[in-house]
Parts: sequence; structure tokens; C-alpha cells
Amino acid sequence: RLVPFGVTGLLEPILNNMGTAFAIILVFVGCCSNVVTLELLVREFPGCGNLVTFAQFLFIALEGFIFETNFGRRKAVIPIRNYMIMVTMFFTVSVVNNYALNFNIAMPLHMIFRSGSLIANMILGIIILKKRYSTGKYLSIALVSAGIFICTIMSAKQVVSKEESFSVFVHWLIGIAMLTFALLMSARMGIFQETLYKQYGKHPKEALFYNHCLPLPGFLLLSTDIYNYCNHFSQSTPVLVPVVGLTVPIMWIYLLINVITQYVCIRGVFILTTECTSLTVTLVVTLRKFLSLIFSIIYFQNPFTAWHWLGTFVVFVGTLLYTEVLSSIQAALRGTRTKKAE
Repeated sequence: RLVPFGVTGLLEPILNNMGTAFAIILVFVGCCSNVVTLELLVREFPGCGNLVTFAQFLFIALEGFIFETNFGRRKAVIPIRNYMIMVTMFFTVSVVNNYALNFNIAMPLHMIFRSGSLIANMILGIIILKKRYSTGKYLSIALVSAGIFICTIMSAKQVVSKEESFSVFVHWLIGIAMLTFALLMSARMGIFQETLYKQYGKHPKEALFYNHCLPLPGFLLLSTDIYNYCNHFSQSTPVLVPVVGLTVPIMWIYLLINVITQYVCIRGVFILTTECTSLTVTLVVTLRKFLSLIFSIIYFQNPFTAWHWLGTFVVFVGTLLYTEVLSSIQAALRGTRTKKAE
């Protein structure tokens, strides 16, 4: 039997598994829908990030409390004190990433910037874990860095051209600084998580629950902001929900969809990581990010110049080079030619 051509050939082993195919569907539908609803929320209320983060954490924590801990009866494998360290980082990253949207950061730039996690992982891996990488890895990171730099500079020019006020530009720079901080903190959390898994084994469902449950008291510090945006959401345009026949403010519907799709996205990635190699997971997530970016640009008519497209292309090429996806595709193509020759 001939191996299918190109990327399909690369994904053939996993597509034969219905569980994996279902996970891929969950990732694309859940994560892409989540990005769309988030943009609908922040376009109307740019500062609602804390409310969105709280709602996501609460939903996932409740689900984990019921199904993962069996209403608190199942004890954690990894000590709670270790989770507290990881949770502090995770909570900070989530809040800072969402709150950065309040600083005039366009959603496409937000997505591109977060794709730079490879850079942060490599930098901290060299500093903390004393890792060494191949020349190809350094080249791919250079491409990702160049792509993000191009997109950031072009976005800065758009901010300056739209608003002559220097304070507006400084406001935008604060948003960029927040995204940079969150990127580095997320990489540090990944390294800490890696060391925990080496010591205690992998327990992703457990980690998912505690990462979302333990930070909930921290939202008391943001309670005033969350309460204010609850009022704003309640005053949004009411719409009739067909099935239940109730009239609900539109922003609450967007938030509900956002929370559900966030859960679907996380579950999809979780299933994917248990069913597939890290290479396949990275390929699927990268393609998902690219589709989300395209949709955001076209549907929401976000400003995106030729330079932005160039930067985006460079970022994704660098990501694929780093994960050696392109090498795997080439190997699949060579295998196809060999089998055809036979």
C-alpha cells in the first residue's frame, strides 16, 4: 500500500486512530473558536481579561474537582507545595497575557508574539539547564525572533500613525513588555514542570486541576475589576436564546462560549499529547495558530500589511524548522518515492 503524499503521509499513522482524529478536531474547533470569542469580548471591552481568566479557571477547576479528584477524595501525587510554585507562575502568566490586550495590543500581534515561546524556552534552557542546541535550532530561533521583531515594529508604526500622542505609544510599549514577561515566565514554568514530571511522573490531568483550582483565591485581588466588568457585561445588548427562551446579554453568551471552547481546546491538546508524538502535537498546534491568525485578519479586518505577512511566514517557518517537521515531511516524501519505485 502506498503512503499518502506530503503532510497527509506524515499524519497517516495518527489519522488511522479515531481517538487522535477526534483530538485534532477538538483542537481546531475548540482553540479557533476560543480565539474568535476572545476577540469579540476584548473588542467591546478591552480590559475584561481578568473576568475572562477567572471564568476559565473556575470552570476547569469545577470540572477537575468532580471528575479528577472525585470531589476531593483523591489525593495529589505531586506534593501541593510544588503545585503552589507552579500555580503562582501559571496564574501570573494567564492574567498578564489577557490583561495585555488592554494596552492597545492587536489580536494578531498577540498571537504572533505568543508563538515566540520557543525563543524563551531556548534562552532559559541554556541559562538554567545548561542545554546546548544544534546549529539548525539556533537558525530556527533566529527566524522566529526576526519574524516577531518585524511584526512588532510594523505594529508600532501603526500605533504611532494612528495616535500622535506619545503616551499612547508608551501605553502600547507596556503591553509589549507584559507579553515579553509572560513569555519568559511561561518558559520558566515549563522547565519547572519538566523537573517535577521527571521526579514524580506525568500527571497532566492532576496538574490541569491544581493549576486552575489553587489560583482561585488570587482573583480576590482583582475582585473590583471583575465586578465592574460583570456589570458592563450585564448592560450589553440582550439577545434571545432560542432553546431555553431566555433573554441574555450578548457578552455573557460570548463569555460562556469562550469558557467552553477553552476547555475543549485544553482537552483536545491533552488527548493529543497522550496519543501522539510531540512532533505531531507541535504541527497540529502550529497549523491551528496559523488558521486562527488568518481568520482574525479576514473576519475582524485587523490591519495587516505585507510586512506583517512576511514576519508571520518567517515565524511559522522557524517554528517548523525547530520541531523538524519539514525534515519529517521530506522523509515521508522520500518514502513515498521509494515505495512507488518498488
